[in-house]
Amino acid sequence: MNSPTPFKILFLCTGNSARSILAEYLTKRIGAGRFESYSAGSNPNGEVNLMTLRILHDRFRIDTSEARSKSWDEFLEQGIDFDFVITVCDDARETCPVWPGQPILAHWSSPDPAGFNGTEDEKERFFFQVAMQIHRRIELLCSLPIEMLDNIRLSEMTRAIGEKERIEHSTT
Repeated sequence: MNSPTPFKILFLCTGNSARSILAEYLTKRIGAGRFESYSAGSNPNGEVNLMTLRILHDRFRIDTSEARSKSWDEFLEQGIDFDFVITVCDDARETCPVWPGQPILAHWSSPDPAGFNGTEDEKERFFFQVAMQIHRRIELLCSLPIEMLDNIRLSEMTRAIGEKERIEHSTT
């Protein structure tokens, strides 16, 4: 891939309140200097889930003071050429627009922690489980020798990361 670093990566979800925010901020930490990370939603609800903020702050010690729920239209209008566009929920995958340039597209499905029903402790455990799944996937992405791979191989490897660390769940 002949892209100057840092690589621009966009994580997409429907509401842009949990999974995509987790991915954006975990990438800022894990891929600092190598990736510029962003997140957006197809139908953002306008608020970042408070448990998302708590997990990022308390468990990962990440400052989320600038976190906000935003539409992917914001990035389409800016015409940003992303190197990677990764959907983290199935609904966003189905409605994902065409992005300018030729980004690597991948789908890393994670269950929606915001839709989990349970006690406050159970919710926090489930949010953390999803955050750790995303964390491990980002670590795998950051370990790839991106600069040494052609686009076809990089695309295959990025998509394969989404098959790792599956979480089976049901809302209770």
